[in-house]
Amino acid sequence: MTTPERPAAAPAAPQTPIEPDDASALVALDIELKAQLATLFDVGILELRRITWDAPAALLEKLIEYEAVHAIGSWADLKNRLDSDRRCYAFFHPAITTEPLVFVEIALTTGIACELAPLLDALAPELDPDHADTAVFYSISNCQPGLAGVNLGTALIEQVVDRLRRDLPKLQRFVTLSPIPGYRAWLEATLLADDLRPHERALLPASPERVAARVSHHAWDTDEAIEPAVVAMCARYLTTVRDGRALDPVANFHLSNGALIQRINWLADPSEIGRDRSAGLMANYVYEPDHIAERSEAFATRAEVPMSNAVRELLQVKKAS
Repeated sequence: MTTPERPAAAPAAPQTPIEPDDASALVALDIELKAQLATLFDVGILELRRITWDAPAALLEKLIEYEAVHAIGSWADLKNRLDSDRRCYAFFHPAITTEPLVFVEIALTTGIACELAPLLDALAPELDPDHADTAVFYSISNCQPGLAGVNLGTALIEQVVDRLRRDLPKLQRFVTLSPIPGYRAWLEATLLADDLRPHERALLPASPERVAARVSHHAWDTDEAIEPAVVAMCARYLTTVRDGRALDPVANFHLSNGALIQRINWLADPSEIGRDRSAGLMANYVYEPDHIAERSEAFATRAEVPMSNAVRELLQVKKAS
């Protein structure tokens, strides 16, 4: 049997370069579209709602689908995240009442959480919300990619803090337990480039190349000798600002919103994903309502990064008097 010849492919259409005027028009259109979206989804018309286990199944399924930080593995996992000592709040548009725009997950605790596992442990003892003194924001997820240019997360955190202060007046602290998604790549690149500050070099238990190789090993987390250097370098990473933005996107989000870097936690998330993106480290950011506005302005206008004395010590910056 004779195989028919494949017809010749049609010549590719020539690429038409975008002229400068066309590029300017596209930029202007992009700005106009963002402005229109910001108007349509102005926080003044959005509804803040707490989502509980009694919510419609279709809405609960969307939480599982949209969770972008710590995947929800099962219905039992979701039920635990909506328990009495947990909170989940979302913004809804009045025209789309069954579709969350952005949601945040919170654990009520005593003291500041420094590990992720207890917050997600379905077998952990249940805490009476009236005995909690801390609200830990451990996940915030944008549900609609088309709204990426509309910063709903900032308004969501502000309104949730206000709601929690009203509903649970014994709460004293509002903190996050946040991933540091860009740190692992930055750490290895910095070690291999031997771009170290003197005190970081002094903390290394071996050459930068050997430490980089150790971090890339699947069982590196058993080597506590590298902890001081890895944590100190993380402090530099989180507090470095270039062109008005923090290097780490999560840090930039919280610092822009007026938070303070409170603590860097060693192996707070030792999962495969946690080790791959942040060498297992997580950070606590503190939101102090009386200082949010001034800190946000200082970061935006002067690139000032508010931090605790513990983080300053990791940078070997002299403590403020």
